[in-house]
Amino acid sequence: MDLNLFIIVLIAGGLLLLSFLKLSNAIAVNRKANVYFGVFVFLWSTFWLDEMIVPESAQDNFYVFTFLRFIQFLTPLTFFLSIIFYTNPTYRYTKNDLRFTVIPLLFLILLFCKPLLKKETFFLLYIVVFLSNSLFYTSWAYVKINRHQKVIEAFSSNKEPIDLNWLKYIIYSFILSAVLIIVYSIFTTAESLNIYINLFFLIVVYLVAFYSMRQKEIFPRGLIIEQTIEMNQPEEKAAKTKLLDDTGLDNLKTRLLELMEKEKPYLDSELNLVKLAEQLQTSSHQLSYVINNGFKENFFNFINKYRVKKAEELLKNPAYDHLTILAIGYESGFNSKTSFNTTFKKITSYTPTEYRKICSKL
Repeated sequence: MDLNLFIIVLIAGGLLLLSFLKLSNAIAVNRKANVYFGVFVFLWSTFWLDEMIVPESAQDNFYVFTFLRFIQFLTPLTFFLSIIFYTNPTYRYTKNDLRFTVIPLLFLILLFCKPLLKKETFFLLYIVVFLSNSLFYTSWAYVKINRHQKVIEAFSSNKEPIDLNWLKYIIYSFILSAVLIIVYSIFTTAESLNIYINLFFLIVVYLVAFYSMRQKEIFPRGLIIEQTIEMNQPEEKAAKTKLLDDTGLDNLKTRLLELMEKEKPYLDSELNLVKLAEQLQTSSHQLSYVINNGFKENFFNFINKYRVKKAEELLKNPAYDHLTILAIGYESGFNSKTSFNTTFKKITSYTPTEYRKICSKL
């Protein structure tokens, strides 16, 4: 077995295993999203499987070619659908979603027209439609992930486990592979191109598998997801509903401030909007309204300001000099050094290490 074929086997095998785990929902979270992601991964694997299991003599068969190329064409769409359900697990299909079938049907017509077109014409149309479709859905998916990363600030005090950044690796890999194909087509042979591209995707596939299997449940139970997403739409799109009158708003603000000072719920690194609402004995929707309208902040910033304030106290206190920066972060309610450093610097303009050094000189 040559090196390139060995790499292809590793890629296809890794993708098939990941597809099985996702379709079976082995990690028991994000069920609908995982099903679509499992289908996407399986379709993604066919780009290498056809080199392994489809005989070279069958590659030119019209029906084999049409079937393979059509299901491969659906790969970006299934990826995008998985993003829809990762970012909104309560999403329901409507008649408007029939638009997703238009481009695949046009592509299928193109495939059936292959015998009627000149080889060069068909190839050009094929490449343009295939790449345009991929670019369209990966770009749309990227936008949805970025929006999601803003939405989660409305209900989570810790973004890292649920920010879906690992899905961007797939988008980046598609873009980078396209660049590599263009560059290597100009400067080297197809054989070396295949090896480098496959090595690149081997790394990407196993990184995606690692991070996807670590993905936690994104939305906490009890959260009204549609309301949360709606409240984080641009102002002109968001529903402007006044949930509380001024007296009710002030009362809930006072109760919230008392809870934060006395009970210190922000020290719980897993704190989310639903948990805090339960402690305050109110609905998550009302709590979100109070934080957004009473404090002019989102939940993430509201909670992490308390954590940073706690960390500042510990970093100033000589009694805690024996603790590492990471330990200070944990004591303050953060659950990783990265989130501690990033959030602390965003609020104070210093890293925790810089802040401790400044305080030690005073």
